[in-house]
Amino acid sequence: MSEFQPLPDPLNPEGEPRRVGIELEMAGLSLEAIAGAITDLFGGEHRADSPFQQRVTGTRFGDFGLELDSDLLKRREYLDYLEKMGVEVDRNGEPHALETALSQVAGLVVPHEVVAPPVPHDALPELDRLRRRLQQAGAKGTHDSLFYAFGLQINLELAHLDAASILRHLQAFLVLHDWLLEHSQTDLSRRLTPFVDPFPETYARLILPPDYAPDLKGLITDYLAHNPTRNRPLDLLPLFAHLAPEQIQAAPVEHHLIHARPTFHYRLPDCRIDEPQWDLSLPWAGWVAVERLAARPQRLHRLAAEYLGADRGGLAARIQHWIAGLTGSGT
Repeated sequence: MSEFQPLPDPLNPEGEPRRVGIELEMAGLSLEAIAGAITDLFGGEHRADSPFQQRVTGTRFGDFGLELDSDLLKRREYLDYLEKMGVEVDRNGEPHALETALSQVAGLVVPHEVVAPPVPHDALPELDRLRRRLQQAGAKGTHDSLFYAFGLQINLELAHLDAASILRHLQAFLVLHDWLLEHSQTDLSRRLTPFVDPFPETYARLILPPDYAPDLKGLITDYLAHNPTRNRPLDLLPLFAHLAPEQIQAAPVEHHLIHARPTFHYRLPDCRIDEPQWDLSLPWAGWVAVERLAARPQRLHRLAAEYLGADRGGLAARIQHWIAGLTGSGT
């Protein structure tokens, strides 16, 4: 396991260590096997709500969610489809019998998802112990099959909730987005999936100029005008729903999918859990680079100006040079 990079601003607005939640998608292991790895490492009790949704409650970090990540399966709408196809379904038969069979088949292409509870950011090495245990047990990641469009999500508490700080992080993310894809070794097929639908170029050109300085309402209004969806690599709708619930509630977005919380929702397009050289410190380092750039306004403005320029030829090289020389100070 590699060393986890420190955050430039490690405390939340209450002065406590910022918490981070991790969501991992994988194949190759049953939910029961995943639950066993969690209880072995962190304690707790395994509870099966259905073959598609299970939990490990009462661990030393809190409650873990385990699920076969398909809304169709979880809402049992598949029964309607089977009956329309002429398949006889015993809706009153043995509880969960059909679901169990379907979960075993669907698990070949539908990801099994582990949703970890928020932990202090300096406890991430503990979550990586779980990643390693699942890898050793045979978990399969994105690159194991063309059918495995699995993802990894990082939900990190903000250090500051003001519009200016949020904007700097969003600007830094836009400037570094291509580098982040290279850093995470995202292959071309994953970059083209809807899961990684990038921010529109028109939005980047709106928010990157140095004179763009909206208040929170204006920032949210512009974001919604260009991004009325959760399908962005940095999804800010949960954060905005926390800060301005009425404004988000009035917007034409997927309300049933938005869970308000004061976090950056960083959505990576692949999960390489089966690769021995990969661990959680790699995607984490990518996000820390975003925060470090956001903390250096002068450098951020210089790189943003180059992004907006007619010729971006040298931008990637300059970003790579800056990343390689990162220290804890300077602009």
